[in-house]
Amino acid sequence: MELLLMTAVALSLGFAYHAYRQRQALNGLRSDLDRRDLKIRKLRSQLDLVERQHQMSEALYTTISDLGFDLAMLVDEDLKVVLVNRPADNLFAGRNPIDADLLDLTGSSELLSLVQMSLREQESLEEHFVIADANYRARTQVIKRGETRCLIGVVMQDITELVHLNRARRDLVANISHELRTPITRIRLIIEGLFLEADKPKRKASIQSLKEIAMETDALLWLAQELLDLSMIESGEAILRLVKTPLSEVTDEAIERLQPQAEMKDLTIVSQVPLKVEALCDADQLKRVLGNLIHNAIKWSPKGEEIAITATALADEITVSVLDKGPGVPESLRERVFERFYQADVSRSGDEGAGLGLAICKHIVEAHGGRIWAEGNSQGRGGIFAFTLLKAEASFQPDFPEAESERRPTAVSESVQPQ
Repeated sequence: MELLLMTAVALSLGFAYHAYRQRQALNGLRSDLDRRDLKIRKLRSQLDLVERQHQMSEALYTTISDLGFDLAMLVDEDLKVVLVNRPADNLFAGRNPIDADLLDLTGSSELLSLVQMSLREQESLEEHFVIADANYRARTQVIKRGETRCLIGVVMQDITELVHLNRARRDLVANISHELRTPITRIRLIIEGLFLEADKPKRKASIQSLKEIAMETDALLWLAQELLDLSMIESGEAILRLVKTPLSEVTDEAIERLQPQAEMKDLTIVSQVPLKVEALCDADQLKRVLGNLIHNAIKWSPKGEEIAITATALADEITVSVLDKGPGVPESLRERVFERFYQADVSRSGDEGAGLGLAICKHIVEAHGGRIWAEGNSQGRGGIFAFTLLKAEASFQPDFPEAESERRPTAVSESVQPQ
């Protein structure tokens, strides 16, 4: 009996010791698990930090590439696109640019040659070329990847507008050179003719020569005024003072100024502007508009014809029209004739004018809160340029398009009456 009791006690002690050892092992495992959990949490925290830094770096790269360039892309040594920014992605709308062949994607052999040369020479290069009717300036940058591998970064800037402006500037210089050379040469020849006559100059011939000198001088003054007007308008220095003005008075003064030019072509200028019509306008600037339109009508009208100026008041607006018997403006060109330096038909107009008059008219009329347009004659012969002004009783609220990049003349409405 005692033996059994001792055996039971021994077994109990053995089980207790085994349980104690198991508890110690379990506690050790729990400690190991806690340490591992802590290490995993630290690793996850570090991983999250790295991911956030990567996302911030990617966002920063994307933002810089989107703001700094119209297009940016990475090309590998196989001339495959591996990365593009959003503007580049927009250019290739409808196509997935990633992994696409550079030549197939852009269709530009010039860009392909630039990238190939950059790979071969291992240096940055720059070139101009055309893609999809747009002019681009591209620059490449070699990006090393280890000892033998590399990528080519390509950044591109759309310079189409700059090219157009440079072309317009060249055209302007050429036009002005021609416009200045022609009247100056004619004046010189006329004066030489007067002084080289062997006999005493006849009064009639002298008067005619002086008239021709005056006409050519007017042409020079007209060109100089157009350049000055355009410069002031685009710099924002032109200020319109809008006052209640009888429209017929402004029209008569504009006609009187251009009457000598009309007489040289035996043209008659008729004003059909009612005396009672009054507009809210700057008289001096409005005379420039009417002067340019009448000058344009004189240039295109056949000899012996009539130029008519009319005004019609409707609601809060007055529509002023200048009608001539010339060829008129084709429908396809009725928007373009108001562009700076644009001339509708140089061969038919004798290359006369620098293409500034109608652009100036458009600036001034829109600064008055009106609009200007060209239309064909309802009788099928001749052309009409028309524009709108506000009635004297109307309130002035100019509404310029937000996308308009050029500066407009500043309009100031005044309650004073014209003197």
